[in-house]
Order: sequence, then structure tokens, then C-alpha cells
Amino acid sequence: MPDFKELSRSVAGLTVLVTGAASGMGRATARVFAADGANVAVTDVAGEGAQAVAAEITAKGQIAKAWALDVASPDEVRAVVDDVAAQFGGLDIVVNNAGISVRLAIDDDGYDEAWAKGLAVMLTAHQRVIRAALPHLRKSKCPRIVNIASTEALGATALHSAYSVAKAGVTGLTRSLAVELGRDGITVNCICPGPITTGMTDRISAEHKAVYARRRTALGRYGDPEEVAHMTLSLCLPAASFLTGAVIPVDGGLMARNA
Repeated sequence: MPDFKELSRSVAGLTVLVTGAASGMGRATARVFAADGANVAVTDVAGEGAQAVAAEITAKGQIAKAWALDVASPDEVRAVVDDVAAQFGGLDIVVNNAGISVRLAIDDDGYDEAWAKGLAVMLTAHQRVIRAALPHLRKSKCPRIVNIASTEALGATALHSAYSVAKAGVTGLTRSLAVELGRDGITVNCICPGPITTGMTDRISAEHKAVYARRRTALGRYGDPEEVAHMTLSLCLPAASFLTGAVIPVDGGLMARNA
């Protein structure tokens, strides 16, 4: 019988790049990884917001640096990814979290523009970040990619077609790259958050949130960003080395519930 393998459940010393990390799930992800001992590259189109999150982390004696990054810019993506690897001496983990809210009727005059922007930020950017990171990930002993999609990729809501298409594309990208990059030892997984308390959901009244959560989720509440962040961390542990191509709802049981 083979010996029992001790597999690490810590990302301490590894370097993670998180996009869209100035707020919400991205901020929570940066802080959760930092608390576990990772070196965190906090990136966001809002450079001052990224700086603020990095300052929160370093104030606790943990390691983080901030970069302004518009993930829709190919040049910025390449430059920032390479600089992160240079600053930290490598790159082990990519968390593609950056996203925007796109809510528009199919016959709205601004639909084409919203469609293009939604796909640029929430789908095309994911593959660009991954492509820029690949040379560095291939040198890592624990290469991980986690793409953040949404339960809108699994079941749609009216007026969210551009958003849903982008998020469904992320699940397809995840599965395809899991197969393609598996021989390099790079795992690629996807999280589909359900109703989470973030800046994107601030416009929804507390009363409406409570009614929706009671009707739609098994747990009867909205989730916290940290609850998604901890699942992201779990997918990136050295011990998660045989998990790839997974699409995991973190949704309080929303997708499991029929009525």
C-alpha cells in the first residue's frame, strides 16, 4: 500500500494576481489570500481603489502591491502581468474576477455597445490575462487559474443577455483550457457566484433582496464576498492538484432549488 501523501492546504509564499480587486469579491479574494500568506497583486481599473486594498493588506503585516489595470487593454494586461512576475519573482495563481454590470433589453439602441463592452471585460480579458500569464505559470510548482463567472451562465434573467453570454463563455473557456493546459499541470476552474452582497447589488433594496433570497435560495439569504473568496482559495491550494475543469456554483443553493 502506498504511503499517505501529505498535501499542503496553504498558499503561503505563492503569488496571486487578482483582477477587479478594488472592491466586492475581488477585494475579499485579495484579503483572504494575503491572510493565508500569499503575495498578492491587487489590480483594478480603479488604481486608487487597488492602492487602498493593498494598503489594508500591508497594514496587517501581509504582502501586497497594487497596479492600475484596465483588463480590456491588451497592452496593459501584458505589461502588468509581466511586472507582477518581475516584482514578486514569479506568478503562481491567476484569479480572473474583473466584471461589470450589463443590464439592457435586446432592442435597446445601446445594446451593441453594451454587448461589446461586456464581452471585452468579462470574457476576452480572461483569455488575455491567461495568455500573458502562461509563461510564468509554466514555471510554477503550483499553477492555478480561477475564472469568476456567475449563475447567470447557468440560468438566465431577462435583460441580462449580454452579461449571461459573457459568463457562459467563461465556463466554456474554463473547460477548454483545463483540457488544453492539463499536461502542463495547470488547473483551470470556474466559480459561479449567485446573489452576493457587493457594489453591483447595492442598487437593489434590502427588502427586495430579502424576498428574493427567501424565494430563490436554499439558505434564504444573500452571500458575502468572503464566502466566494474562500472557495477561490480552496481551488488554488496545492492539495487541489487533481481538480480541474470544474464549474462550481457558490449560490446558497439557488441552482439546486426548484420551488
